[in-house]
Parts: sequence; structure tokens; C-alpha cells
Amino acid sequence: MITWTSKKFDELTPRELYIILRLRSEVFVVEQNCVFLDMDNKDFYCDHLMGWQGDQLVGYSRIVPAGISYVESSIGRIVSSPAARGQKVGRELVAQSIDLLYKLHGKRDIRIGAQYYLLQFYSSFGFVQKGEIYLEDGIEHIEMLLSIEA
Repeated sequence: MITWTSKKFDELTPRELYIILRLRSEVFVVEQNCVFLDMDNKDFYCDHLMGWQGDQLVGYSRIVPAGISYVESSIGRIVSSPAARGQKVGRELVAQSIDLLYKLHGKRDIRIGAQYYLLQFYSSFGFVQKGEIYLEDGIEHIEMLLSIEA
């Protein structure tokens, strides 16, 4: 069972922040072999959704207000722990992230920059591809939009 909590940046304990940054580095830098600056100064403005199994962080995303990454609100740094793969943590994480964004910012369009190989995964939540494939840090990405008009 996963316990979901969210906090604003200034509410995170040093331990929580360390665990979040370690998971993001483990997946986005080490596993995906991608050298990039993960700390992009957006974390300060975001709410941070954490999924815990005991003291293990198994899922994380940041809820990004409109005007920070895109004109629309966004969900970013969506990541599940390699130790929890196969448990459908990613599906629960995205569903929880959408619900939290609506709760915090109202029901509105959500734009994400998704890794292209996850196109079908995000499409299953109603996200629609917008634009062409682009490279970000050497990885194919695509912008996707979950529209409340759909």
C-alpha cells in the first residue's frame, strides 16, 4: 500500500528533499545515462507529491503552477522507483498527480513534456500529443496536453 503526501518546497524536511533528489538522480541521471542539471529552480514554486511504502519513496512528481514551465499547469519529474517497478506505481502516481493538480489549481488543462517512449502510457490518461518530437538532454520528448474540453 502506498501513502501519498504532498508538500510545498519550504515544507519538505531535509531528509525528504534528499530522498527526492536521490530518486530523481537514480532514474534520470544514472539509469537513463543523462547528464543534465536536475535542480532547475522550478522546485521552489511547486508542490511535491510523494508516494511512500514505509520509509521508501516509490513514486514522486512535482505539480507545477501555470506560467512556470508552460502557459498551462504541468506535472513534471514524474518518476517511480526501480525497486517498485511492476507494481503499477506509475499509473497510480499519474492519477494522483492529476487529482492533486486539480485540487490545488482548479480543473484546468495540463501540459507535460513526456519522454516519447511513454506516449501510449500518457495517452491512456487522456493526454494528446501536441507538436513534433524534440530532443531534450539527448532523449526524445513530446509535448502532450490533457484538455478539460476533451
